[in-house]
Amino acid sequence: MAHDNHDDGIDRRHALECMLWAGTGVLWTVSGGVPKSFGLLSEAAAATATNSFTFLQISDSHVGFDKKANPNALGTLQEAIAKVKALPNKPAFMLHTGDITHLSKPKEFDDAAQVIGSVGLDVHYVPGEHDNLDEVPLKSYLERYGKNTKGTGWYSFDQNGIHFIGLNNVMNLKAGGMGMLGAEQLAWLVDDLKGLSDSTPIVVFAHIPLWTISRDWGWGTEDSEQALSMLKRFGSVTVLNGHIHQLMQKTEGNVTFHTARSTAFPQPEPGAAPAPLPLVVPAEKLRSVLGIRTVVYTQGQKLLAVTDQPLAAS
Repeated sequence: MAHDNHDDGIDRRHALECMLWAGTGVLWTVSGGVPKSFGLLSEAAAATATNSFTFLQISDSHVGFDKKANPNALGTLQEAIAKVKALPNKPAFMLHTGDITHLSKPKEFDDAAQVIGSVGLDVHYVPGEHDNLDEVPLKSYLERYGKNTKGTGWYSFDQNGIHFIGLNNVMNLKAGGMGMLGAEQLAWLVDDLKGLSDSTPIVVFAHIPLWTISRDWGWGTEDSEQALSMLKRFGSVTVLNGHIHQLMQKTEGNVTFHTARSTAFPQPEPGAAPAPLPLVVPAEKLRSVLGIRTVVYTQGQKLLAVTDQPLAAS
């Protein structure tokens, strides 16, 4: 979302004030048309959700990454999937909000598919910039996940009265630059929303955040305001993103934004380092950094109830 420097500074301070650290994934439940979130290990919370519709979000698996920040990103993805398999109540499906791979190599996609596929759920994907490193842009990703999508992989689907919209904001991305949806995708979004009633709950998922967290680091989407203006008429809109490897939450009117943590490695808080590079922590603390956070949203309340459950916990 483009802002002048004054607004960007306010938004950045607001984001830092309401930052929520998350873990390898978030269990989402929709009850009465309002999305709520629970940590993957929050069995009691999930079990008490009556008349609910549940789905999962994971992000930024970076399969193939093997540097000091995490020498085995595939292994921590396996641990995250094991947590999903252990859930007492099976979710309807899972969203992966991009950077499935680290270098877009066929073996990385294959390894990711083997691990994620073992969860036994339908998985809906959107690409991250690390899934778009082919000589032919997005070739490997679209071969695997592009069926029944439009353009460079955007699409929508309906389930249990919820309208889900998967967007691609990682094309033509310059180093340190902001994400972009582009005119063709925005025109499609106009048509996609046209026949929906204002009371339809909307869930939008994309890789790069749809609000500006840090323009200097490219943590935002340049033309997101155009997309968000189309969503203003809906009473319940939830936007799920990845990319920044940490959970931050913000509410603007009827729209609530959430970013997810990576299953691979952390990144620094905005402005806390020279660049948004993999953050190295002591090996014995890695799984505590990747730990699960339970987030509960109650209709009518602006604040989120948060409970930490690190991946390292027994």
